[in-house]
Amino acid sequence: MATTRAMPATDALSPATAAACALLDAFVALGVRHVVLSPGSRSQALALAAADLERQGRVTLHVRIDERSAGFTAVGIGRETRTPALVICTSGTAVANLLPAALEAHHSGVPLVLLTADRPPELRGVGANQATQQPGLFGSAARFAHDALVPEGAGGEAAEMRRLAARAFVAAAGEAVQGVAHVNLPFREPLAGAPPEWFVRGEAQETEEIVREAQALLPDPPEPVTLEDGPRTVVVAGADAGPDAELIAHQGGWPLLAEIVSGARFGRHAVRGYRGALVDPELGGRIERVVVVGHPTLSREVAALLSRGGVDIIALRGTDEPLDLSGSTRSADAVAVAVEEIDRDWLGSWMRWSRAHAVDLETAAPDSEALASTDPKTRLGAVRAELEAVRTPLDRAQLVAGLWRATWPHDRIVFGSSRLVRVADEVLAGKKVPVHANRGLAGIDGTIATALGIALASQGEGEPGTTRVLLGDLAFLHDVGSLLLPEGEPRPRIQLVVGNDGGGTIFDGLEVAKIASAEAMDRVQLTPQSADLAQIARAYGWEHVRATTRSELDQALTAAISGPQVIEVPLDR
Repeated sequence: MATTRAMPATDALSPATAAACALLDAFVALGVRHVVLSPGSRSQALALAAADLERQGRVTLHVRIDERSAGFTAVGIGRETRTPALVICTSGTAVANLLPAALEAHHSGVPLVLLTADRPPELRGVGANQATQQPGLFGSAARFAHDALVPEGAGGEAAEMRRLAARAFVAAAGEAVQGVAHVNLPFREPLAGAPPEWFVRGEAQETEEIVREAQALLPDPPEPVTLEDGPRTVVVAGADAGPDAELIAHQGGWPLLAEIVSGARFGRHAVRGYRGALVDPELGGRIERVVVVGHPTLSREVAALLSRGGVDIIALRGTDEPLDLSGSTRSADAVAVAVEEIDRDWLGSWMRWSRAHAVDLETAAPDSEALASTDPKTRLGAVRAELEAVRTPLDRAQLVAGLWRATWPHDRIVFGSSRLVRVADEVLAGKKVPVHANRGLAGIDGTIATALGIALASQGEGEPGTTRVLLGDLAFLHDVGSLLLPEGEPRPRIQLVVGNDGGGTIFDGLEVAKIASAEAMDRVQLTPQSADLAQIARAYGWEHVRATTRSELDQALTAAISGPQVIEVPLDR
């Protein structure tokens, strides 16, 4: 006769809960302030502990039903704060759905801690429900991976969990290079019970001890590579370079070739039209040394430079995968500029090129004299010219210019991987604003979720600003599930500016367009779509605005908003 097992009482002791409380408490002591979780059964001890930390005001909790969205939301938080968010999920395919975010974090050097609940060892490999081989699932993308012991309620388990938190935190965020830490947590039933009294009261345990333990794990500061004057040098700034690239260029008196996604396109040394300059024999052809900061990905001209033999290339290490396209690139954890005399001729030649190749996307100022003329014909002509200017349909250059024009240092801008980011790289001037982009693998997945994470992190504590996202229609549709914000979740000020040209028109400019038939090109590369973005936005509770002219775009971008918004801009193929 079959027997049934009674469910544990709500106040029953649960080793899983005790371990989860000790682990999360230690992460908070180390500086973690954001937890992103997706619901599940095996992870309930972790989830309930996180909810209690939210009640205590010790963390900000974000709930997502889709683990892929959860992972990229955490990537966005890590990008903005440079402190890892914890991602909590249940076992099985839930863990596998974190892989795209883990890969992006690994290749971008973004701090991220994954806490994955698991079946105990006796239920692995025997056909148990929701059980797979989770240890090692993230492979080389995880710079730290640990399959924890199953909590049994024995003495010393809480201390072991705290030590595990210290190791994971330092691996993800405490070194010169940041990345992914994966802690796999097998639990046996009862999967949840009453939390320890100290945890309910919000009494952090052994905070100073755990901080000392983490500090003891930190490596010694790296020795910098000294950059002296002499070689004709340029500074290349790729994704995630940030202000460091501009500072190096300024200290050395060197031209700054900054991708638009670098966050370094500002200052007196930033070169406009740098792609053309790189193929000019009097500029790009005379380069003797390159200092690379961040991950350059947007232009073939930069890739060709970094692959060139006979050039001394020093790349600042930002990830666990060193940049070495030439086979002889020197990797450095830090650089020190020791230039005694700036090469004014070298810098001046680049600055002259920059001035000559600046793209002016501003419309002419209104003709105030004509508008005030007493001659009706003159006045009517001036009014007609102004109307034509504001009614001109948007092209890609005007779209990216409008977005750049509306964004200020208290805002955030996120570039999706699409045709539009390349247009932005070609035409936009310098401006010191915080810029983000998932260029580690340059994929379109997770763009919306990443931007939401950036918005949530940057707008905490009542901080001002709007997060603006420039993406194509396919990138929008690929991550459309991230528009879902469950009840009770904050709705940040975010504008998804979608350039809708009906498909993947980026392929029109690649080799495939020269060899594929029109039918095959549309079928397997362009992948045309006619989705109604307005209805999609409304279904998820986002405001939708359609902008077809510059004046409509400017109005949409600068109008006061209180929550999420989709701004759709129709574009020609």
